[in-house]
Amino acid sequence: MKTTCEIMVQKVLPAIRAELSRTMIFDHGCTQQDVADILELSSAAVSQYVSEKRGAEIGFSDETQYEIRKFASVLLGQDLSSQEKAKSMCGICSFVQKSGWLYKHAPGAKACIICEDTDLK
Repeated sequence: MKTTCEIMVQKVLPAIRAELSRTMIFDHGCTQQDVADILELSSAAVSQYVSEKRGAEIGFSDETQYEIRKFASVLLGQDLSSQEKAKSMCGICSFVQKSGWLYKHAPGAKACIICEDTDLK
């Protein structure tokens, strides 16, 4: 049995990063290096997200894609600290959990207690 955190880290976070990478490159004209710098990833990782070698296993609802695109705009429009980026990423992850994706793909899984803690702050 995988914990909720394992499922989210192995499946959802790479898919969020992939969507963010594609949005920043295709919708906002960023380079792979720009995206790598903003997301604090390697350029090679961004390349794999964009080419759908990573993070392509799941699809998001239109609402989730909209939230990810909004987050991409925030990342590009504001100079956020690493901590602020992480907190916002947790917000997207929590949104995915609340959207029902987790319960459809991992019946019996509970909400991540780490995300619940960040919801309170």
